Amino acid sequence: MSKVQLEILFENDDLVVINKPAGLLTVPDREQKETSLKELLNNKYGRIFVVHRLDRDTSGAIVFAKNESTHKYLSQLFEGREVQKFYLGLINGSIPDKTGTIEAAIAEHPVIKGKMTVHRKGKNSITDYEVLEDFSLFSWVKFQIHTGRTHQIRVHMQHIGHSIVCDETYGDGNPVLLSSFKKKFHLSKNVEEEKPMLNRLALHSYQLNFNDADGKEVTVTAEPPKDLRALLNQLRKWKQ
Repeated sequence: MSKVQLEILFENDDLVVINKPAGLLTVPDREQKETSLKELLNNKYGRIFVVHRLDRDTSGAIVFAKNESTHKYLSQLFEGREVQKFYLGLINGSIPDKTGTIEAAIAEHPVIKGKMTVHRKGKNSITDYEVLEDFSLFSWVKFQIHTGRTHQIRVHMQHIGHSIVCDETYGDGNPVLLSSFKKKFHLSKNVEEEKPMLNRLALHSYQLNFNDADGKEVTVTAEPPKDLRALLNQLRKWKQ
């Protein structure tokens, strides 16, 4: 991801909202071998403050503060659950209840480092979901998270048996192949192996709503990226 084009969704003197591409770290990891969004923004603005994070493979809207007072203000908004956070994701299978709330406490996995799990002694975690389109093999779902736990949507979807598509940690991690849902699929003559339509976590930070420090309402929307849109178009085409 050496040449990353930053797409700015919203900006003022105090903050900037970026449409993060999938595959880019929000902040540098321990090895610091690869570029992170924070570094790119530091290069652009001189200094930037991290307010919240998105997983590496999650795309979409993420907000950064440009100064300490805004950082403090936004951090308090996130901690006080005063930011509305909406995500879009493709899940495995079909949920019988098309809308619902998952309330299941989340804790760090006792054995696997970096993994989270549903545990009664964990932190209270609430996710609302609404199925927008049901393709039987997969479903396109809108989520609203009321708490900001690490991997919250991914853990909650695994918990109810419908993991996020291509999730290697909480699901089977299998890429999506066109042959899995297109009835009469044939490879082209010169092609030996089918190329996946999607082989990254099918989760996207779609919308953030909050009031800035002056009380002005800010609503920022990031449309799903090309790879997810292309897959959805194919699923709609072959839906029985």
